[in-house]
Amino acid sequence: MSEKVLLIDDEKDFIEALSERMESRGMKVSSTVSPKEGLEIVDKETFDAIILDLKMPEMNGLEVLKIIKEKNPDLQIILLTGHATVEKGIEAMKLGAMDLLEKPIDIATLTDKIKKAQARKMILVEKKTEEKIRKIITSKSW
Repeated sequence: MSEKVLLIDDEKDFIEALSERMESRGMKVSSTVSPKEGLEIVDKETFDAIILDLKMPEMNGLEVLKIIKEKNPDLQIILLTGHATVEKGIEAMKLGAMDLLEKPIDIATLTDKIKKAQARKMILVEKKTEEKIRKIITSKSW
C-alpha cells in the first residue's frame, strides 16, 4: 500500500522537487506552499504523514502542528527545518511531532520516517477499531 503524504512548505521549488522524488518511490503526494491551505486540506483528507516546514512566513510550523494535533491527535507529523535548535525540537516533540529533520533532507531517511508514520497510523486505527467493537459487544445483550 502506497503512503499518502501532505507536504506543507513555503519554498515552492523545494516541495516540487521533494514531491517528485517521493512520487518516484510510489508515494501519493499532495502539497501546498500555504500553511492555512494545508490546514484546510487536512480537514478534508486523510494522510499517513504530514511533512511540515518549521519556519514559514504565513504561520510557523509549530502553530500548524498544534492546530492539527488538537483536531486529530493521531496524525503523524514530521517537521523539517533549515534552522534546527534543541529548544524547537523539544517543543515540537511536546506538541506531538513524530520527528524533526534538518534540511537538506536525505530522501532515504525521510522515506523511512514516512513508512514508520504509516505503520503507527495503522496501529492507532486498529486500536480504535478494537475499542469500538468491544463497546458494541459489551453494550448489546445478545
